[in-house]
Amino acid sequence: ETVEETVRHLNSQGERVGLLKVRLFRPFSASELLNAFPASVKSIAVLDRTKEPGSAGEPLYQDVCTAWFESFNRGERSALPRIIGGRFGLSSKEFTPAMVCSIFAELKKDAPKNHFTIGILDDVSHTSLDYDPDANPTADPDCFEAVFYGLGSDGTVSANKNGIKIIGEQTELNAQGYFVYDSKKSGAVTVSHLRFGKNPIRSAYLIGNGLARYIGCHQTLFLEKYDVLEKAAPGAVFLLNTSASRDAVWDTLPRPVQQAMLGKRIRFHIIDGYRVAQENGMGRRINTIMQTCFFAISGVLPKEVAIAEIKKAVEATYGKKGRL
Repeated sequence: ETVEETVRHLNSQGERVGLLKVRLFRPFSASELLNAFPASVKSIAVLDRTKEPGSAGEPLYQDVCTAWFESFNRGERSALPRIIGGRFGLSSKEFTPAMVCSIFAELKKDAPKNHFTIGILDDVSHTSLDYDPDANPTADPDCFEAVFYGLGSDGTVSANKNGIKIIGEQTELNAQGYFVYDSKKSGAVTVSHLRFGKNPIRSAYLIGNGLARYIGCHQTLFLEKYDVLEKAAPGAVFLLNTSASRDAVWDTLPRPVQQAMLGKRIRFHIIDGYRVAQENGMGRRINTIMQTCFFAISGVLPKEVAIAEIKKAVEATYGKKGRL
C-alpha cells in the first residue's frame, strides 16, 4: 500500500515508475509474472520482507531473476532489465514513502546497489540506502491526522477505536488507526495515530513529523519525557489534560514545549479531565471526556451528533459489565 501510494504521487509528477504486486508466491508462476511487466521496463527492484542468511538472495528476488533469465535463455526476450533486490520492514521497522522514493532514485543510477536494506541504518556492511526521515512526499492536504498520547489502561486506545468507528459510520470519510504501545500496555505510554479523509487512505505507516492537525496529551508527565509536539503541523490544535488553571498552565510547561508552541503557532486548549471524571462519578477514567473534547474541537462531526454516538459506543463497549 505504501509503494502504491508513492507510485501514484510520482506518476502525477511525471515520473515513469510502476508497481507489481505478487499475490501468490508459491507455486510461482513465471509466465504470469513476465506478462505483467510492460515492455518498457528497464530496471526492477524486488522487495522482500525477510532475510535468509547464507543464500544468494531473498526468495522473491531469486524467483524473479530466474524467471527473467530462463525467458532470455529460451529466446523469448532479446534483453534483460537490471534487477536488484532489497529488504524492508524487518523487525517491524517503518516503511514510508520517503524510503520508496529512495529505492526509485537508486534504480536510476548507472550502478545501483544490490542486496540493499531500507529503513535500517547498516553501519557494518553498509547495505542501507539513504533517505530523508522527515520527508513526507505523499502527504494529503485533505486528510485530517491526529495523534493522542495516553497512559496504558486509561482507556485512550479504546476511546480512539470507538472514534474511528463513529466517524467511519456517521460520515462519508475514510478512517484509519494505528496504535503503538508497550507489550504490557498497563502503565506505559500509548500513542494513537488516526487519519480521516475523503480519499482512500493507503498510508500503511505512522503519522510523520509536522503533519498532525490535532495533538492530544492525556498525561502532563509526557511533556517531560517525549516530544509530543514533534508531529504537530503549523497551526495545529494541542489539547492537554492538566489540573493547572488557565492563568498558571503556561508556567508549568517545559521550555521546549513552549518554544514549539510559539514556533508552530499552536492553538492551545486545556481541560482538567480527572476533575470532570470525579464530578461525574467516572473515577479516574478520562477517555470518554478527552474523546468528547476531540470531537468538539476538531469539528469532524457536529458536537451533538458526536456526543450521541459516543454514548452509544460506551453502551456497546462497557454496558455488558454493568451500569456502574
